[in-house]
Amino acid sequence: MLFKWFDAKAANEFGAELARFFIERMPLDTHRDEKKFAVKTSGILGKLSLRLSQFKAANKLNFYTKAQLANSFKWTLKDAGYDAKYIDDLTEWLVKQL
Repeated sequence: MLFKWFDAKAANEFGAELARFFIERMPLDTHRDEKKFAVKTSGILGKLSLRLSQFKAANKLNFYTKAQLANSFKWTLKDAGYDAKYIDDLTEWLVKQL
């Protein structure tokens, strides 16, 4: 039972999947100072929130798995080349959703 608590494979995969979902819809070359950017980001975050709530309903997340999910999300965005401040803001949003 204790070992299952540390099994974060699904959370890691899902965190990376969420980041890839975001990357596909918000490329690096998108101008962040436009009004369209705010509207587009809001729509994407709404879709991410829906996917996250579905994942949470199907998977019991504990403190460790939540941390692993957020870490995977963050590092996938870093590997894609997003700005560190922007990544931190997105990851903070994700953690609040968890």
